[in-house]
Amino acid sequence: MLSRREWLRLTAGAGAAIGLGACRADGDAAVEAAINAVAGNGAMLLKAIPSSGEQIPVIGLGGRWISTNSTPEELTDHRAVMHALADGAEGVGRLFDSAAGYGGGGSEEYAGQWADEDGFADDIFWATKVNVAGGGSADPDAVREQIERSFSRLRLDVIDLNQVHNLGDPPTQLGILQEYKEEGRIRYIGMTTTSQGRYPELAQVMRDYPIDFIGIDYAIDNRVAEEEIFPLAQDEGIAVMVYLPFGRSRMWDRIGDRPVPEWAAEFDASTWAQFMLKFVVAQPAVTVAAPGTGNPAHMVDNLGGGRGRLPTPDHLRRMVELVEGLPDA
Repeated sequence: MLSRREWLRLTAGAGAAIGLGACRADGDAAVEAAINAVAGNGAMLLKAIPSSGEQIPVIGLGGRWISTNSTPEELTDHRAVMHALADGAEGVGRLFDSAAGYGGGGSEEYAGQWADEDGFADDIFWATKVNVAGGGSADPDAVREQIERSFSRLRLDVIDLNQVHNLGDPPTQLGILQEYKEEGRIRYIGMTTTSQGRYPELAQVMRDYPIDFIGIDYAIDNRVAEEEIFPLAQDEGIAVMVYLPFGRSRMWDRIGDRPVPEWAAEFDASTWAQFMLKFVVAQPAVTVAAPGTGNPAHMVDNLGGGRGRLPTPDHLRRMVELVEGLPDA
């Protein structure tokens, strides 16, 4: 069994060779500088889940990129990403967010296998999603079958968080998740959407059901959730997991080869990834951001978004002004 640090060492060359990309940094030296900066910024920041008070790290990992179609080389990198996530968890599990349908089931299957074989399952806060509604009504038996399959793939007796994906049939699917929660097999339940047109539906679910989490899209150039969803989450005591914190990747196109502004050092952001992630997790309603990546160097860089100082309100204003002055993607 390889340790987390051994996995990172073995895959560091591949990760650095891929680098942070032209849109993330300029080659190996920038990767090394980012890693060194992350290491110097102290422990990962934590935020509390409102319904329980349990604290979790503010940066997690989205697992859509792990697939049954991944090549052996990609799987090696993906496994190293999981190790980077778990490494240094300091007794508090870092969130890994998957879904029953991600990667043809490969996201749950591989993550569960690697955590079991490499001994880091206890360092992860395991989150996944269920949805068999397909835009209509959900068959209760099919819902339970999919949930049980997630337990099997992840090799877990208890899943930390299971959310209904894309607002699928809330009465049926949230009702079944609530049963699992009452049985102690699922600790937290929630609801997700990344479609702004469905925010009113999400808001209604937040008012009508005893959920612990929501999952929603939010980024420095996509701040619609601030208008109603975030205030409602605070009022209802619901944790917020942020998806797509880089704006569905469009922010990388807008940034281009521009350097990170010098004043970003005032809140310990040395890369654009950290700049964008710190904007997200500085929002009071946000509990955790879950950017996806299959690159170990990017994972380390992303974790830097949860270390050190966060932007002040004045910084947040300047960050928005900077981004609004960039060309459209």
